[in-house]
Amino acid sequence: MLTKTSSLSEDERKYWHHKDILEDTIPGVSLEKAYKELVNQKRGRKIIVAVIDTKLDIHHEDIAEKIWKNPKEIPNNQIDDDNNGYIDDIHGWNFLGNSSGEDIIYSNFESIRIIRKYDPIFNTESEENFEKKYREQYVLYKKAKTLRESELKQVERDKKYGNFLFKTYPKSKQALLKFFPNENYTISQLDSLYSIYKKDSIIGPLIYYMADYKKYKLSPKWINNYQKSVESRLMTSLNFDYNERTIIGDNPDDLGDIKYGNNKVWNDSLPFQHAIKVAGVLAADSKNNKGTKGVFDDIKIMSLCVASSGGDEHDKDISLAIRYAVDNGAKIINMSFGKPISMNKKWVDEAIQYADSNGVLIVSSAGNENKELNPENSHYPNDYSNSGEEISNNMIVVGSISKTVDKNFKSNFSNYGKEQVDIYAPGHEIYTTVYNNEYGFISGTSLAAPIVSGVAALIKSYYPDLSAAQVKEILMKSGVSYNIDVEIKQKDGTKKLVPFSELSKSGSVVNAYNALLLAEQVSKSKN
Repeated sequence: MLTKTSSLSEDERKYWHHKDILEDTIPGVSLEKAYKELVNQKRGRKIIVAVIDTKLDIHHEDIAEKIWKNPKEIPNNQIDDDNNGYIDDIHGWNFLGNSSGEDIIYSNFESIRIIRKYDPIFNTESEENFEKKYREQYVLYKKAKTLRESELKQVERDKKYGNFLFKTYPKSKQALLKFFPNENYTISQLDSLYSIYKKDSIIGPLIYYMADYKKYKLSPKWINNYQKSVESRLMTSLNFDYNERTIIGDNPDDLGDIKYGNNKVWNDSLPFQHAIKVAGVLAADSKNNKGTKGVFDDIKIMSLCVASSGGDEHDKDISLAIRYAVDNGAKIINMSFGKPISMNKKWVDEAIQYADSNGVLIVSSAGNENKELNPENSHYPNDYSNSGEEISNNMIVVGSISKTVDKNFKSNFSNYGKEQVDIYAPGHEIYTTVYNNEYGFISGTSLAAPIVSGVAALIKSYYPDLSAAQVKEILMKSGVSYNIDVEIKQKDGTKKLVPFSELSKSGSVVNAYNALLLAEQVSKSKN
C-alpha cells in the first residue's frame, strides 16, 4: 500500500482525515471520495446527533447553524411545553447547572466519590465482615484507593511541569534576545540555531525549549492557565472536603431525582472548552467558506452537558443525558469522554440498553492513556458487564490513528484492545473548531469518535431504515485494514511491535466510501 512520503499541502494537512489511502496515499476515511462518487446530489434526512460533553460554544460561526432546536418547546417562557421534564430545553440540557445559573466548573474524581462514600463502612468493620457483606463494593473501594494514589502522583508531576515552564520560558526568551532582538524567530530558525549551540549546556537547552514553546503554542497565558488548572484539581477534584453536587442540590445517589440542571448549554468563561472541538469535526459547515469542514452537513447537534473542566462525570448525569437524547429524537450519541472507574455503572448500562431498544447508536472515544482495554482495565462508559460480556449491540468504541502509515500509525496516546476497542479513526492533529470563532489542530480519541459519528449519521441519513445494530455492523465490516506492525507501550515501559489488526475487534479504520456501498447492499436486501 503506497503512502505519501512528501510534505502535505495546507489542504491535505487540514483535511487529511477526509482523504483516501489509494487515491491520495493518505490514510483518511475516504470522505471526499464518498461525496464525489456516491452521494453527489442525493438528498437525505437531517440527523440529530447528541453531543454529550462539556458545555458547547453554540454561537461559533462554523456550527451556529447546526445547533438543534427543540421544536416542541417555546423559548424562555419558564414552562415545560413538551412535558419531557425539562423547562425551556431549547438546545439540550445542562446537567451541571442550577436554577440560579451557577455551573459546576470542577468535579471530584470518581475515586474521591467512592472513597468518601465507603470510608465510613470500611473503616469501622473488620475486613472479614465487609468481604462477605460488601464484596463488590469493597473491590471497587480498593480500586479507588489505588487510583487516587496514581492521580495524586500525576497531579504532582503536572505541578512540577507547570513550574518548570513558568521558570524556563522567560529565561529562554531572554537568551534569544541576543540572536533575535525583535523576537521574530520561527521554529525552523530555532532548530537551526539549536544545531549550532546544542553542546552548550546553558544556551542549548533554552533554545530547544523555546522551539517547543512555539511548536505547541505554550504562551505565558497558556502556562499561567495550566498552573491554575493544576492547583484547581488539587483543591477540588482530589479534595475530599469538596463536593461539587452542593451547587446542583440534587441527590446524586437517586437516579429518580431529575429536577436539576438548566437550559444554558454554553458558558463563555468555562476553562475547558472541549465540546466545540468535537462539534467541528462532526458537523462544521462545509458550505460557508469559513474555518473548516465537518464530516456531514445535514446534522443537528443536541448539546448535553455532563463534563466539567476537571474531574470525572457522574454516572447519573451520563445516564439521564443518554435517555434525554433518545427521548428527544437523537439517532446517534457521541460521547468523547471517559473515566477509569465507575461507581454506578448499572445506571449507565441500563441507559445504553434503553438506547439500543430504541435504535440509537452510541459512539464513544477509547481514551488517551495508551493502555490496553480489557475487563480488568476498562474505560467507562462501555457496554461490557463486569465479567467482560457485551450487553448491547449499539455502541462503538473508537481508537485513534495518525497520518503516518508506519510503526506510529496507532496514535501514541490512544488506548487499544482486541476485546474493548471496536474500530479506529483519524484522531491525530485534526483541524477543527475551537472556542470563540477560532480553529486549531487538536489530537485525541475525542476527535476520532465524532468522525465515526459523522459517518454513521451519513449512513443513517440516506438509509434511515437501517437499525443502530446494522449501522454498527456496516461500519465494522467496511473498514480498511492495514497490514503493518505498530508500536505499543508495555506495562514495564518498554515498547514492542504488534500487528495493527490485533488492536481492535474489527482490526480496521472506518471508511465512509466502503460503508455507504455496504449500506446500499444491506438496505436493498431488507426491501
